[in-house]
Amino acid sequence: MAVTYSIIAPIYNEIDNIPEFYRRVKEVMESTGKNWELLLIDDGSTDGSTDKIRELAAQDNRVRPVIFARNFGHQIAVTAGLDYSRGEAMVIIDADLQDPPEVILELAEKWHAGFEVVYAVRTEREGESWLKLWTASLFYRLIYRITDVKIPLDTGDFRLLDRKVVDVMNTMRERHRFLRGMAAWVGFKQIGVEYKRVARQAGETKYPFKKMILLALNAVTSFSYFPLQMATYFGFLAAGIAIIAIPVVIIMRLTGSQAFIGQATTLISVLLLGGVQLISLGVLGEYIGRLYDEAKGRPLYILREAPDKE
Repeated sequence: MAVTYSIIAPIYNEIDNIPEFYRRVKEVMESTGKNWELLLIDDGSTDGSTDKIRELAAQDNRVRPVIFARNFGHQIAVTAGLDYSRGEAMVIIDADLQDPPEVILELAEKWHAGFEVVYAVRTEREGESWLKLWTASLFYRLIYRITDVKIPLDTGDFRLLDRKVVDVMNTMRERHRFLRGMAAWVGFKQIGVEYKRVARQAGETKYPFKKMILLALNAVTSFSYFPLQMATYFGFLAAGIAIIAIPVVIIMRLTGSQAFIGQATTLISVLLLGGVQLISLGVLGEYIGRLYDEAKGRPLYILREAPDKE
């Protein structure tokens, strides 16, 4: 049976959302009149979500469970979904219902019009604090400015990808993944669809501040050399200050000025240069650490159980 749409939903402790998510996805996808499948990737859940996924799979053979041996993270879970998808178009969506499944129809309309990447653009975000909204806005604009690819503003992973795009992305096996950046990097014909992101139906967010920082770090180190360039800029700045300061100090000493008597200036200079050096080493260490992770060649994820790929 040829599958037109593959819906990919990473699951981590979403037992209260899974039944309603399945109901709404089923209603939306059946309205298309096309064959579809729902890949539920259990990312090491501990709240009973795994059993609920298996229960749905037993009731509906269009539900295909991919069960991880432990928690590997959201981006890796989505990657597994792309690996096991069989459709002509893949839709990535979270199961917390903040991204309404009904928007899939709008994404599909653009796909039928010839676009190969259709990303959902958040015009409103309900149920989130001003701090989360501000940091999210800052994150998207910072990434847009400093990365080597132009990642659309105010977009998450909610999007539709054509099969040819997914085939390319599946060859990209880096461990520290930023999928929305990868989708922008591959190119193809892309367009956005605006939608209103609603409040989470149940449960707690799986992207606290710490995980957002890690995601931002993955985005920057995967698609930009800006931190390395900043270390160079700091080095030139410190050297420039030293070059200017040397003749100034000599002249002031010759004229009898008391401004630079004592060790305070020396200590401040040493602390400044030491700070620049440590920051630069930290940036280099971050990139080297990621190279080390890639060199080990470990699998991106380990499965407890999974359906056939064909």
